[in-house]
Amino acid sequence: MTTKTERYNDVAREIAAVIDGEPSRTARMATASCLLSLAFPETYFWTGFYVVDPNKEAELVVGPYQGTLGCLRIPFARGVCGACATQKQTIIVKDVHAFPGHIACDSQTNSEIVVPVFDEVGALFAVLDVDSTALDSFDAQDKAGLESICKTLLHGAPQT
Repeated sequence: MTTKTERYNDVAREIAAVIDGEPSRTARMATASCLLSLAFPETYFWTGFYVVDPNKEAELVVGPYQGTLGCLRIPFARGVCGACATQKQTIIVKDVHAFPGHIACDSQTNSEIVVPVFDEVGALFAVLDVDSTALDSFDAQDKAGLESICKTLLHGAPQT
């Protein structure tokens, strides 16, 4: 049986292989959300990206994802995704119902990890949001695995 870290390493290699040479950021994010969701079906309930909307100040808009209906827009001032976008650091929430300002896009979500995604010049481009129906689903291994994937996700992808 593989460890969680080994599974993250495997899916990171798979994502890198599939997106190699693909210029579309949307295609890259869609691939990552799909392969991550498939790699962790027992934990990942919702897996996807919220992209910084260049036409709205401090607002995220739903991007590629796997799972139930997501929120369409999230202001930086609200929820775990907004907090991640504002703080520009990974946030792990063991119980979303105890998180001040949590946005319940789906009431089945009980824990969450949100990771910032930066573009080639270091500007926040998106956040990767992963939800679980169980409490306390995410830990330092998830943080390390997802941050590693997010660091390479947009590498070499022109803005499209």
